[in-house]
Amino acid sequence: MFGGTGFLGNRIVRHLCSHEFPVRIGSRHPDRAQRQSGPEKQQLQFIEANIHDERSVANALVGAYGVINAVSLYRERGSETFHSVHVEAAQRVAAEARRAGVKRLVHVSGIGADAASPSRYVRKRGEGERAVRAEFPDAVLVRPAVMFGPDDAFLSTILKLLRQFPIYPMFGRGRTRLQPAYVEDVADAVARLVERAETHPTVFEFGGPTAYSYEQLLRAIAHQAGLAPLLIPVPFVVWHALAWAAEMLPDPPLTRNQVELMQIDTVSSPEMPGFAELGISPHSIEEILRSMLSNRG
Repeated sequence: MFGGTGFLGNRIVRHLCSHEFPVRIGSRHPDRAQRQSGPEKQQLQFIEANIHDERSVANALVGAYGVINAVSLYRERGSETFHSVHVEAAQRVAAEARRAGVKRLVHVSGIGADAASPSRYVRKRGEGERAVRAEFPDAVLVRPAVMFGPDDAFLSTILKLLRQFPIYPMFGRGRTRLQPAYVEDVADAVARLVERAETHPTVFEFGGPTAYSYEQLLRAIAHQAGLAPLLIPVPFVVWHALAWAAEMLPDPPLTRNQVELMQIDTVSSPEMPGFAELGISPHSIEEILRSMLSNRG
């Protein structure tokens, strides 16, 4: 398991353990990963591995039945770029998995991945899928929509900002369409994909039960939290200018890449297999938000 300590990855690990899989977690900091592990610790093996190093990846895969690559990058820093992570590293994992005789490879990408996209992030996701399939033709590609959960950077951030700002600036006119998926549902789906007998190449897209416009999503979250913000449309050209200025900071709160992503619909295709094919009824954002709010209060 690469990316086993991330927002999605650590949940995939737990679901794999619940399916009685022993799991080897490859991490640049295995001691940190071990400290984060829970009651399933006896099923886990922690190994030092760097997805940017071929020998390191090969060593991590020795004797493995399957491999899951859930490594992702949402903000480029130095040598950690969308290309190095989503294309080069993804290709490296797939190539070494094939050489190691791994039976199952699940590669986590994202809804909308497109090698022809003008967005660098989306384009590199698409190029990464191509690179993985070129090296490991039977790979299963998993494309989640934007994911939410109790410790996320999506739903929690929106809720915090809605509470702080009674006048809330929207991206554009709030018409971008999103279909948020509960992270536990996506993790459960990945574990079931590893377990299922079929090995033919497939693309799964995982979106939640409801597709919203961005404005509808904000109003749904605000309603659950008992808030009534005034939503103000702000043109994307303004957001791009703000992001350009923010990127001069050491840790920018907003990047141009993030603004680009808010201009792209991320809704699952009805023609693609998804949660239903795996027997999963996805949780709604309202249901999980109610649980989050009740736990806090």
